Amino acid sequence: MKKTTPFTITFTAICIALNYIGANIALFLKLPVYLDTFGTILASLILGPIWGVGTAVASALISAFTTDISAIYFSPVAILLALLVSAFFTADSKPRLNLLWKTVLVSLPATALASLITVIVFKGITPSGSSIIVQGLHGLGLDLVTSTIIVQALTDYADRLIVIGVSLVFIPQLKKVIPRIFVKSSNA
Repeated sequence: MKKTTPFTITFTAICIALNYIGANIALFLKLPVYLDTFGTILASLILGPIWGVGTAVASALISAFTTDISAIYFSPVAILLALLVSAFFTADSKPRLNLLWKTVLVSLPATALASLITVIVFKGITPSGSSIIVQGLHGLGLDLVTSTIIVQALTDYADRLIVIGVSLVFIPQLKKVIPRIFVKSSNA
């Protein structure tokens, strides 16, 4: 974990803003992906899992109070995602073929939790664009739980692959601009 400095706090605030902006773009455009964890992933990879968890919680609270109340219900998913990304990836990870299977390992537990929340709390229908697909599958005869799990698995994996892949491509560029954030702290 990085030492708390004004720089780490500022970077965390930027990560929270990235989550908020991504979530709202996906929500307002009804995209079948969520884009609400760019900041959580970056904070987890660069600052460590505690900062990733903090970013996830703060983002969920801000989104819940401003645009999407359902964000608070899914905060455990973002917390789990921050921890899993920290376990399977590092800031030095390269976006290669192993990105595909590591993303599966990150996505499966988070998808299971998100599916439970979606089915139990929201009865399968959330404000996200993926609910349109859930309703379509349900209309074709699949039960709501099965429809939700199928759609959640596909959209979560696509979302995680996009967010983790873009983050891993972005980090080397960030290292060039702000190299001091990548220096190991004395209490690491």
